[in-house]
Formats: sequence, structure tokens, C-alpha cells
Amino acid sequence: MFKKRPNIKPLAPLKSSDRRRTADQIIDAFGIEVPKDETPASEDNTAASTAALTSLRRSLLPENSLSARFTTTAGPDLKQVSGTVYVGSYEGEQRILWVKVADTMYPTVYTLWSNPRILPLLYTPLAVVEKLQGGADLMTPGLQRGPPFPKKATKGAVVAIASLEAPTVPMAVGTCEIDVSALEKVQGVKGHAVQTFHWAGDEIWSWSNTGTPGIEPPELIEGWDEKEETDAALSSQTEDLDITDQEGGVNLNAGPSERSVAEKVQGLEGEDPPSNKDFIDEVEDKELTSKEIDEAFKNAFLYGVRHHMDQNRDHPTYGLDFPLSQSNVMSLLVQPFLPTYTPARTASLQIKKSSWKNIKKFVKYLDKQHIAKCKDRDGNEVVILDIDFSDRQVEAFVPYRLPKKDGQSSTGPGGKPAAALSSEHSVRQNLKLVSLLRPKEKMAPILNAAKKDPRGLYTPAELKQVLIAYVEAENLVNEKNKRLIKLNPQLTDALFGNSAADNAAISAGSVTRDSLSERIVSASSPFHAILRNDESISESRPKAGAPPKVQITLETRSGNKTVTKISGLEAYYVAPQPLADELRKTCAGSTSVDRLNGSSPKNPVMEVMVQGPQKDAVIKALEKRGVNKSWVEVIDKTKGKKKG
Repeated sequence: MFKKRPNIKPLAPLKSSDRRRTADQIIDAFGIEVPKDETPASEDNTAASTAALTSLRRSLLPENSLSARFTTTAGPDLKQVSGTVYVGSYEGEQRILWVKVADTMYPTVYTLWSNPRILPLLYTPLAVVEKLQGGADLMTPGLQRGPPFPKKATKGAVVAIASLEAPTVPMAVGTCEIDVSALEKVQGVKGHAVQTFHWAGDEIWSWSNTGTPGIEPPELIEGWDEKEETDAALSSQTEDLDITDQEGGVNLNAGPSERSVAEKVQGLEGEDPPSNKDFIDEVEDKELTSKEIDEAFKNAFLYGVRHHMDQNRDHPTYGLDFPLSQSNVMSLLVQPFLPTYTPARTASLQIKKSSWKNIKKFVKYLDKQHIAKCKDRDGNEVVILDIDFSDRQVEAFVPYRLPKKDGQSSTGPGGKPAAALSSEHSVRQNLKLVSLLRPKEKMAPILNAAKKDPRGLYTPAELKQVLIAYVEAENLVNEKNKRLIKLNPQLTDALFGNSAADNAAISAGSVTRDSLSERIVSASSPFHAILRNDESISESRPKAGAPPKVQITLETRSGNKTVTKISGLEAYYVAPQPLADELRKTCAGSTSVDRLNGSSPKNPVMEVMVQGPQKDAVIKALEKRGVNKSWVEVIDKTKGKKKG
């Protein structure tokens, strides 16, 4: 369903009461059992039961979750579909955890990887799973490891699908179109078994508020696989499998699905998630050992601490709001600083592959190292109460080169790696905006005569000097009035058209020097370059068009609430997430970062949103980052509205 990227509106915090109510609805809808204490009832046991329910709610829908409405198209007729996405974090950055369409809640693979057995699990060969990941449905002959099938896999039930080769890792979510639990055989039975809703690799999986790609599936998840089958049995089942069906669905030899064809015809075909191909050449692409993974996570944490110390020198806690939750430790201090240079290293650098296995134990390790002071909270997670910024390991840490993050454009302004937006903080940077011109093709004779590159880039002053050199070389200065320039065929063809004013000037045979200078500027195509710190024009990569503006938009939402949106930051080397973090503190309001509607998934433009009319605070924060006020455009959509 999510082969095409959905249009997701700005996220809003989920109230605690709404989060608990939604979690309870999920528990009831899927019949999830709350862990119970079998000992006789007592006050302690009642408290334990309440704690178990609270823990289950948090596991399904973590605290600080967000929600937003979305719209997309589905099916061969591209039917409009709308619903709600729920965003949260288990151990890393925020991801979409649940999708609600009509009255049905669908968990994403991220939720399934952290919550075993909340759905009935069906199995099919890996080759079929790969077809499901292209948007196909699961046919009845493709079902394996049964009958019998899970009792809860009835018609209309939401189910998970895993491959026989990785039976503990759900890779897709869908809805049963038949009563799978009642099937007595699958061979020779035709028809759809499961309509695929979401899969690892679609646009829901690849979404993140930072633009980074989706998280690769784990190799093994304890708790999902309750059956043990020998390799021979699995091989035998696969050999006997007939997964072709004339009604559509998964057919290993089939062409594109009807939905794919419809999307192509209407220009709506979804784009593949971007892949990280810009690796550092000297790094060997290999799997890391557990010791190397541990060292990488520790160094990433130290890097994150040093980064915040450098970026927020005047803040008493260097911009960190204690206590830090496990998810904040991962998203703020670890994940952005991991040395994920190659695909193999990226696959290795997962907390579950470290010796700690989870972020909770990693935080406790930092406490034992006396780098941080932590404390158990609610018996479910560990929070960092403080960091020893003067610790010897922090002071002695030497930053390393950070890799380019996927999901960002390969180059930023001036042709620099986009990693500069995250690894080089923008506070106190010096920016210079240079306007350039490229002469149009009809001006080539003038440039050639002046011995200049016809396809070169020039500032307006340089281009005027080219004109002066040409005029003097051709002896076109009027002897009686040096302000007048005589027109020759080359100047006429290059700089004059057929308007009445142009015809009058041609008839007169001469124009003023200033007028001719303005014409050569207006007859050239505009380019611009944004130079950072000591960068020169020769080191930059100028871009076509007029210089972009950082856009600040004030809008009224939810009745009379005002929000401030900021976009166009990337062109000025300003990273959206750190700016959002600063505005959250200075404006004392919630902030969010999301992809700007209409921007390319491969080269996303991010939009920062902060609660309240915060134009002045935003401009002040931008000026700290070298952005001149004249480069900012303010659009106030809250004015001019009649009050009813």
C-alpha cells in the first residue's frame, strides 16, 4: 500500500491519556495478554499487575509518541486512502510504529521487531517475501508451516508474514482475505490469502524525521519462532511449493502488478529508498567483531558529548536537558556519530550486536565507566541524570571523520558532502552570498573577442569589464561623447531585440555605456554561490537561478493556535535538527522536523516547525548561524483573516 510515499501532515505530541487509551484499544483488538502474577491476590500483586499493564502500554506505544494524519493512494485505481500514523522510538531514532486506517490499527515491522507474538505469524519462502515487498499479495499456495495455521488468522484479521529462511523476523503486515486458520490444505487451492498492507522496504519503513533511511531487519528475534523445523523439512516444503495463480498475486514469473502499471501511467510510481554509495575508500567493507562494535558505540557517545560541548559552549549543560531518556541518548549522542562508512559496517553497528545487546545495558556501562550517572526509572528503562564533561575519556577523545548519511543529497551547497550539515555545526559560521552570471550563447562572439570563456561564470562587475574590453578592442567609443558606445552587428545581435525601444536605439546607432552594461547583465543567466567561512568561488559549485530564501511561515492551526515553519535551511549549511533543538529551549515550546511536502524523497528538504509566533526568535537563531536577515523571507498567513 505504501509503495508511493504518503503525504504526512506535521506531527503533534500524543497526550498521555490518548496514548494509554490507544494502547488499550490495541491490546483489546489483538487480544494481547497482559502478564499476570499467579500468586494469591494482594496489594503488592495489584500494584504488580498495574505495573505490567503500564509496561505493556509503553512497549506497544512508547512515551513521547507523536501522531499525524496522512493521505495516499492504493490499488490499481489509485483510490484515495487517509488515516493516522503514530510515531515513536524504542531504542533509536523515531519511526512510524502504527498506522490506523478506518478503525483498524496496523503495526509496522519496527513494532513487530520489538513486540513478539502480538500478531499471528504466517510463513512463506524468501522468494515470495521479496515479491510481497514489491506490493504483491500473498496467495494461498504460498502459505507454509501448516496446516494447522494460527487460530487467530481468521478472515479480516491483521497478520504478520516472515520467510522460511528467517522465521523469527516479520517482514510484512497484511489482512487475511480468507479464514486461513480453517484451511486443511494449501496445495491446489487458488486465490488470495493475505492482502499486503505494509512491508520492510516501503515508504512507511523508510520514513524518519531526520531523513535517514529505514533500519535493516535483525537477523534473529527471540520470542517469535515457537516451532522448530529441520532444514530438510523446510527444503522439502519449498520444493513442493506451487505459488503461481491465475488470479494475480505472487507469481515468480509474473510481470508488473496492475497497481504498478497504473502508477506508471499516471506518473505516480513510488521511488526506491536512497542507497548509501558514497563510502570512504580507505575503509574496508567487512563485518565488525563484537569488540569493535562496542568500541564504535562508546566512541560515538564520546563524540556526541564533545559535539554538544563545542556547539553549546555557553550553556551550563551544553544544550543537553537532563534526565536523558534511552531514546534521547541514542538519537542525540550515539546514532549521528556512528562510523557507518560501508554497508557491512552499517549492518554491524546495531546495539543488539554489541556485547550489551540493548541501550539500557549500554547506559549502565557508561555509569560504571564514571562517564555518566544513571538511574532506573519506572523499572522499565534507565535515564542519564548527568554526564562528567571533564572526564579523562571525554577530554582525550579525538573526533573522526563522519560518513555521509543516506537520505541526504550527496552534495550540499558548494559541492560539499551533505555530511557537513551534521558533522560541522553552523553556529558562528561566516557566510557570503555571491551572485554570478553566465552569458547566453548569442553573446559568445563578444566573449571570444575579449578572450574570455563564453561558458564561464562572472560577477556583474566582471561582465561589465568584459564589455569594456570588447568595446575598446573594437574601437566603438564615440569620439565626441565617450559615454556613448557605437553599435556594431555583434552587439546588435547579442543584446537587442525587436521592441520599439530597441529599434529606436539601433536606428540611432549608439547607446550609453551604462545602458549597454545593463543589457549585458540582463542578457545573462543568473547563478549563485553560498560561500562558507574561507571558501573561495573556485572551490564552490555555483547553482543556477537566483539565490534561495530561508522561508519562515506563520500559520494558524487548530483554531487559534499559531505555528512557525522554517524551510530552505540546507542551502545555508544549517542542520534542521540542531536548530529545532535550540528553538525548543529558547521558545519553550515543542518542535518537530519533517520532510517538506513536495520535496524529493532522494534529496529531501526538511521543515522545522515550532509552536507559537516565533519569527523573531528564528531570525535571531539564523543570524547566529551566519544567515543575513535579507536572505530570509517571512510569510504571515495569520493576517487578514476575518474573525467569525
